Amino acid sequence: MASIFQGVGAATSLDTKKFQLSSLRSVTGRKASCVVMRSGGAKMDSGSNRISGRADQLVTNAVATKADTPAASTASKPGHELLLFEALREGLEEEMERDARVCVMGEDVGHYGGSYKVTKGLAEKYGDLRVLDTPIAENSFTGMGIGAAMTGLRPIIEGMNMGFLLLAFNQISNNCGMLHYTSGGQFKIPVVIRGPGGVGRQLGAEHSQRLESYFQSIPGIQMVACSTPYNAKGLMKAAIRSDNPVILFEHVLLYNLKERIPDEEYVLNLEEAEMVRPGEHVTILTYSRMRYHVMQAAKTLVNKGYDPEVIDIRSLKPFDLYTIGNSIKKTHRVLIVEECMRTGGIGASLTAAITENFHDYLDAPIMCLSSQDVPTPYAGTLEEWTVVQPPQIVAAVEQLCR
Repeated sequence: MASIFQGVGAATSLDTKKFQLSSLRSVTGRKASCVVMRSGGAKMDSGSNRISGRADQLVTNAVATKADTPAASTASKPGHELLLFEALREGLEEEMERDARVCVMGEDVGHYGGSYKVTKGLAEKYGDLRVLDTPIAENSFTGMGIGAAMTGLRPIIEGMNMGFLLLAFNQISNNCGMLHYTSGGQFKIPVVIRGPGGVGRQLGAEHSQRLESYFQSIPGIQMVACSTPYNAKGLMKAAIRSDNPVILFEHVLLYNLKERIPDEEYVLNLEEAEMVRPGEHVTILTYSRMRYHVMQAAKTLVNKGYDPEVIDIRSLKPFDLYTIGNSIKKTHRVLIVEECMRTGGIGASLTAAITENFHDYLDAPIMCLSSQDVPTPYAGTLEEWTVVQPPQIVAAVEQLCR
């Protein structure tokens, strides 16, 4: 099959020059609309994520800037408006147009357009070999994609749901992450593995997986998580151009976020965090869907006189310790908010990295709010209680800043 893909790449003339990634910083203060989750929130017991009572309902607007500013008319802003899944598609389509080696494979990615329509219309434009529908066999098509990457192609492998990629864990860990090293540098594996994950709305335990913690220990793999249409497109393009295997995490509840993004081409840095809201009192580190829970909590915190600094870490492996460290040196307090499980999650690794590198700058112990170590319940009310809610974030900041 790899030889078939090689033929596809050879059938179209392409520019083989190497492209250097632009190290563009995301503009701080970007504002994105979001679906606000119901928050019955709660007071947090010291040193745990347990909910011990009900809190007052929070203000429901997420804020992305230090001070509220009047909303400008979207029609007057430069660029064009896209939903997050459309931004992913635009980035993918631009890279397929630019480089004939780029191809897509996965379940229903072809004429159906993918389970969340990220690949809609690409099969008609580029054909069934560059946008390849596969059987329901994650281990097989993931291995095939890795083999195609070894021959010089740049495959994007879509998991219909990130939980299904556990079936391909052997291919991702033993092949994708390690082949560059075990081959003595003879092979590069420029593959992107992407798909929806996270706690949705009553999708059940098997469809609510957060696989960041599963994949973070695999040597040789980079991991990024998008949270806005702007960074979704920029990270997609950067991941495709990278010579390293990259796992791009997309949250199932963020696909319909809308934002105006630039008309001109841009590529983000895969190893750079985004300063969402500058502040002075506490550093809040988060990513993906929890960015919006944090920004909802930030509104209440500002009203209470606190000035939180919010950073979307985006790069889950490696961490951007430069941006994180500069923030800690200013605020001296750290709160980590994640949807990942508490045991062995991204928060645990981030806590260890901060302790090793910036312990002397801390005036209080690091606090980490994570999902509870339980299978995600199907019942909506129980599902909500397993995930960090904005009132817990408010309570944690108040405790840190005493």
